[in-house]
Amino acid sequence: MSGSNEAAAIEVTDLRKTFAQRKALDRVGVRVAPGEMVALIGTSGSGKSTLLRHVAGLIPADRRGGEVRVHGQIVQSGGKVARDIRRIRSRVGFIFQQFNLVGRLTLLTNTLVGMLARVPTWRSAAHCFTRAEKHAALTSLERVGIAEHAGQRASTLSGGQQQRGAIARAMVQGAKVILADEPIASLDPESSHRVMAALATLNREDGATVLVSLHQIDYAWRYCPRSVALKDGRVVFDGPTHDLTPDLLRNVYGSCVNWCGDGASTPRATQAHPALPEFHGARHGAPPIFDPPGDPAGAGCLN
Repeated sequence: MSGSNEAAAIEVTDLRKTFAQRKALDRVGVRVAPGEMVALIGTSGSGKSTLLRHVAGLIPADRRGGEVRVHGQIVQSGGKVARDIRRIRSRVGFIFQQFNLVGRLTLLTNTLVGMLARVPTWRSAAHCFTRAEKHAALTSLERVGIAEHAGQRASTLSGGQQQRGAIARAMVQGAKVILADEPIASLDPESSHRVMAALATLNREDGATVLVSLHQIDYAWRYCPRSVALKDGRVVFDGPTHDLTPDLLRNVYGSCVNWCGDGASTPRATQAHPALPEFHGARHGAPPIFDPPGDPAGAGCLN
């Protein structure tokens, strides 16, 4: 966890959320420093998506459900979302699992949507953007490697391309905090690497704070120096990703976790993705590999 003397980009204190009789979040506390890239891990139903939506102010916590701040500004407190939440959200980018692009609009126009908080209503309604604004959007699409598709309708793009378009939209938005909710859950491995690399670019080059929920621990291992694990709505681990032990992961995910090892003292190394640099803090060893029931090939993710 980040040092207590450092100003927090995201600060969640004693957050509680109940759906019917189930505690979706049970006194959750998380503090993320500016410029961190943090993985939020855990099984389906552990509270990852619920936590991200609370940080974005999309849903309120319980009446006595704690507080959420983004860069010192109150997003919600005591079960009430801040009145000026739209202003706060203008600097928060949310990457959804299902992309949230408008299929009938071009990729370029979808990217320009990231500017709506800074563009007069009449211009945004008429899709009237300046040459400089279009250039900024094209530059963002170039940074995520899909500028050649700028004129295509979003509905004609692959899932991975649409997700990178959503990241380009966050770049144009100038978001200082990126919340990504299972952004690679429905993507193939190659597309998943490209999406995670695009998020890492936002973090590294733009200084954006990234909190990304993942099922795939190998991606957390490669891209996120820190991980926060949730189980039954509670934080059960918060620290360096490489401190996630097999026993801890079995506690979080159950018996479907296997360690990629050959019995030696150091886990067997795996070949790095050829197009991507290794995580700068990586130690010798390989990420844990998931082999859930019904997935004999060990696809590397939990459903």
